[in-house]
Amino acid sequence: MKKKKIFFIIMLLAVIKIACAGGTSVQAAEDKNHYTITTDETYPPFVFQNKDKQYEGIDMDLLKSISKIENFTYTIKPMSFNMAAQAVANRQADGIIAGMTITPEREKIYDASNSYYKTGVVFAVGQNSKITSLSDLKGKTIAAKTGTASAKYALEMSKKYDFKITYFSDSNILYNDVIAGNSVACFEDEPVIKYAIKNGVNLKIPDQTPAQAGYYAFFVQKGQNQELLKKFNSGLKKLKANGQYQEIVNKYLSTETPKKNNKNKPHYTIVCDVTFPPFEIQAKNGKYVGIDIDLLNQISIDQGFTYTLKPMSFNSATQSVTNGQADGIISGLSVTDERKKVFDFSDPYFVSGFIWATREDSSIKSLNDLKGKTVALKTGTGSADYGKSIQSKYGFKIKYFNDSNTMYNDVVVGNAVACFEDQPVMQYAIKNGIKLTIPKQTPANQGNYAFAVQKGKNSELLKSFNTGLKQLQTNGTFDQIKAKYLGGDQKKITGNTKEDTSFWGIISSNKSMFISGLTNTLTLTVCAILIASIWGVILGVMGVSEHAFVRGIYSTVIYIFRGLPLLVLAFFVYIGLPNVTGIKISTFAAGLFTLVLNEGAYTAAFVKGGFDAVDPGQMEAARALGVPYSKAMRGIVMPQGLRIMIPSFINQFIITLKDTSIISAIGFVELTQTGQLLVARTQQGFIVYGIVALIYLIVITLLTWLSKIIEKRLS
Repeated sequence: MKKKKIFFIIMLLAVIKIACAGGTSVQAAEDKNHYTITTDETYPPFVFQNKDKQYEGIDMDLLKSISKIENFTYTIKPMSFNMAAQAVANRQADGIIAGMTITPEREKIYDASNSYYKTGVVFAVGQNSKITSLSDLKGKTIAAKTGTASAKYALEMSKKYDFKITYFSDSNILYNDVIAGNSVACFEDEPVIKYAIKNGVNLKIPDQTPAQAGYYAFFVQKGQNQELLKKFNSGLKKLKANGQYQEIVNKYLSTETPKKNNKNKPHYTIVCDVTFPPFEIQAKNGKYVGIDIDLLNQISIDQGFTYTLKPMSFNSATQSVTNGQADGIISGLSVTDERKKVFDFSDPYFVSGFIWATREDSSIKSLNDLKGKTVALKTGTGSADYGKSIQSKYGFKIKYFNDSNTMYNDVVVGNAVACFEDQPVMQYAIKNGIKLTIPKQTPANQGNYAFAVQKGKNSELLKSFNTGLKQLQTNGTFDQIKAKYLGGDQKKITGNTKEDTSFWGIISSNKSMFISGLTNTLTLTVCAILIASIWGVILGVMGVSEHAFVRGIYSTVIYIFRGLPLLVLAFFVYIGLPNVTGIKISTFAAGLFTLVLNEGAYTAAFVKGGFDAVDPGQMEAARALGVPYSKAMRGIVMPQGLRIMIPSFINQFIITLKDTSIISAIGFVELTQTGQLLVARTQQGFIVYGIVALIYLIVITLLTWLSKIIEKRLS
């Protein structure tokens, strides 16, 4: 037993050592003029992927233009917004561009470029929703995009208006969650949601006045990549001066078409969330467009650097920058004190504010109406922080999502009654088809969006962004870009709180969250394995039936549910079915149903295998003696087969436990999602995920030992 414990400890230390080695800055191994930029590709019109698998949008075009002007190259690393921000904060990326808002919290960990876009949070509801204000969200569920300022705002509003929040990692899923009726509303950055609505998303914005005004900027890690930041600012300034910035914005937010240049030198990898229109979005041709994309492209041209845009969810994008997997992030990233700890922000490029949205048919009119209801927020965003800050005041529940689309759709389908989002993003989504409405148009907690790089890294990129931004602001290009997507101006930003981000500090201050996450994980696992075992045994018996038709049913079910990826099945159950049936499904029920279908198929396979492992001669002997087939199965084959299967049942329990992490994609707050929420707030990916991994290892180790004990006794 002691040897097993020592081996376990050695393996755990090895994993930690490898993880630490993985956090090394990418910049050290690359050319000084080449950067890794993280982004969230599900953030149109700022970042999205076109049919040719190319990243485009305001952020992408802006970064590309700045890179050409500032003579540098970059590699874009697409990921979720939270991951992109973390990548910069943890030196795995040099900067992040993904419609990222400048906030005091972010300024603690990032250095931001000059702001290239002003934004605000709005909330959207379904086209037929009766919800006209945040008060109508009381007791309902809203959707938010993980890691975004709009999710932070929704979290703050949830306290005041008493709604629940479901979080999604990308905007498309967020919107569809509202459309499907799982959530009644979603919160999103004004230009992003307006762009989505304009381009066919069936939502509407009840309150057109954005809340939580702020600036979008390019970000690098605090104190790092100052050259990158300088180049970004320089390129942005030049793009504004020569009119290219306005052309970029007009390309995605108006009917104008921008000019294009092609020059390379310093190259960066920029991350962004392309589910954040009108800052980042994917056009019908598959290209990434939007305010952020155009801005970045124009700045890159002005500053002479190139970049590779990596789209991902907001959380993934921020984490990729903090982890050094990308050079910068531009994704409507709000500058906050907490984010300043791990990012270096550019000058703010957009002033935004937070608003909340509900379904069009929602009866919620004010934040007071949210009491007892569920509100959706986007993990790691300023809007999520805002929503959380007002949760206790208004008595609503919160659910988190990694992307705006999932957040919106959680409101549309009725799982959440409202969502919090940056004003321009939410308004844009509704204008472009998201079926949500904004009850109150006056934005709360105004703040800045900025470009960010990992703290102390990619200073040239950050400098280029700031220089380019100033140039675009001076020459009117920036106003043209905004006009293309928004047709107007916005306002100012927000602030945030401090927290002990040490290993023990995170455990101490968030132990209730870890316990709750583990409890949810174990509850879902136990329920799923019990039902899946019954379902699997029934299917397994069908698999050894003497009737070909019954065996055919077994084979078909096994083929379908073992062949479908678990994540796809989860989205189908949670988002797809409500769209067809009109019946709302809770995240727990959807997760349970998904796991039962998936795990039941695998259970059936080893149940049949257990029966087949019994000596067929015993069945033949029983039949020769005149024993009926069914009676021989029950009395001879099954008892022996079930005994053979017991270790497999324990192993399937372990597999199911791990599979629950995938269910977090639809907003179920289990252990993995708990970790994502904490990372979005603390920006301490290594510590938080290390704690989560340790919890999983402890539970799985206990189950493994239990399996061996049972195996021993049976043998």
